Amino acid sequence: MAGDILDMVLKRNPHLRRYMDRFEKEHGVAPEFHEVLTEDMVKPRQPNIIYPVGDPIFIHIYDIEGLGRHYVAIEPPLSDQERGKMQIIMGNMLKLAPFEPSYKSKVDFEEAVDTLLKKTTQVGRDRNIFSMLRSKKVTVTPTELEHITYHVKRDLLDNDILEPLIRDPYIEDIHSVGTKHISIVHKVFGMLNTNIMFESEGELEEFLRRMSERIGKPVSDSKPIVDAAMPDGSRINIIYSDDISRGGASFTIRKFAEKPPTMVQLVKWNTFSPQMAGYLWLCLEYGMSLFVSGETASGKTTSLNSMLSFINFRKKIYTAEDTPEVIVPHPVWQRLITRESGPADSRVDLFDLVKSALRSRPDYIVVGEVRGKEGSVAFQAIQTGHAVLSTFHASSIQKMIQRFTGEPINVPIRFMDNLNAACFQEIVYDEGRIVRRCSQIEELLTYSKTKGGVLTRAVFKWDPITDKHHFTGMYNSHILENKIAPKMGLEDHKDIYDEMEKRARVIQKMLDHNILDYDSVNDIFKQYSEGGFDALPPELRP
Repeated sequence: MAGDILDMVLKRNPHLRRYMDRFEKEHGVAPEFHEVLTEDMVKPRQPNIIYPVGDPIFIHIYDIEGLGRHYVAIEPPLSDQERGKMQIIMGNMLKLAPFEPSYKSKVDFEEAVDTLLKKTTQVGRDRNIFSMLRSKKVTVTPTELEHITYHVKRDLLDNDILEPLIRDPYIEDIHSVGTKHISIVHKVFGMLNTNIMFESEGELEEFLRRMSERIGKPVSDSKPIVDAAMPDGSRINIIYSDDISRGGASFTIRKFAEKPPTMVQLVKWNTFSPQMAGYLWLCLEYGMSLFVSGETASGKTTSLNSMLSFINFRKKIYTAEDTPEVIVPHPVWQRLITRESGPADSRVDLFDLVKSALRSRPDYIVVGEVRGKEGSVAFQAIQTGHAVLSTFHASSIQKMIQRFTGEPINVPIRFMDNLNAACFQEIVYDEGRIVRRCSQIEELLTYSKTKGGVLTRAVFKWDPITDKHHFTGMYNSHILENKIAPKMGLEDHKDIYDEMEKRARVIQKMLDHNILDYDSVNDIFKQYSEGGFDALPPELRP
């Protein structure tokens, strides 16, 4: 079966067949073709794997003895002759473009490009290059037309030389400095250098100008740093000027899926345990305020997004962000984004958005990331009865409290216990792969005047040796017993632990039935919002 699939793929993509034949001839071993990747593929010390990211692009990851590990994007190649013809075709297309109808969408743009390609090319016998320059149409072979069409559309419609990396669903980060080979962080194979690079500083600068104009934040020498969202939701940071970035103009793209991973998926990855998920489900169902904290790239936003499914779907959610990264599955969702450009009096910062959200009386306010004075407004929101979720940069509960009570946030330490709990995340390198773990969940109990600080208690801890999470808050959780149990009307507050286990069992059953994708998971939580456990499919009931 696998061989039949590969035969079909090779028939559609002759350039892949040529690449695989050449590689086997040079190295004496043929690459293995896989439609999808799994985490156990990192275990072989010398992987040699090709996988598709959408015709006609394929990715080859290999580690040949003595050569190191490589990430190679396989695309239809352009010979020197094809590149020369493409330059002539592009020039002729630019001359004809003003006479074409204007386009309003990418589909219209692609139709216009197809029309211009038909007007500037003809399939037939090759002709002298000088006659092509005089002609309105360039003569190409069918193979040349296929290659040129791909590269014209890639450069004009898509993401230029980055297209393979943007398409690859297994990439988390893309990083480029000057004209060095672009590097990536791969979900399975970790940090890798790619075969993709800009040929000159001029090409890189032109690419960054076009990219920044496309996202509505033009970069220039006078405004050399841009932080923005790309059309697919990925986050890009550009440092344009080489007097700031000494290695040359640079950029970093943090990729975000249109539909983020679910909590069930994170449990499968062991970021959380089913019991942790059950605890968080209770917290968010009953309006607790919670922050997800950790260092850069520890998976804070991913975890925050996964938790939102636990909020009752009849609730009203407001999100406030600098860059849109939070995805809310609820029908009543107001998404607020800062406006950093324009005249000073027209700009809107995160502080303004959080204040504005308060006036709308939402059930939950989600702040993408607290960094400054908006943190004090978030705590005011909690004090006035609003539940707040956010992410924060701190590796421990002590450091989180220190940052919140110091400049520039300045939350009085006696108010810190208005926050109910905090999850702390870590990024860990395990046998060459990157994994993320919720290392601890801390409850904030109360402010102690005699001790001059906030009393906290860890209710979950991760053991890095066994890679297991332990519930240390059994019969000792302040939030479960004193905050949530009364809201549920439980006469014996200890019964709350049975409620947590029910939710943990539902999560485990969803995992057992391979219910992982965003829409399916949220459909189940919508059913729960309507009718509780009895509304769930029989196979998922605790």
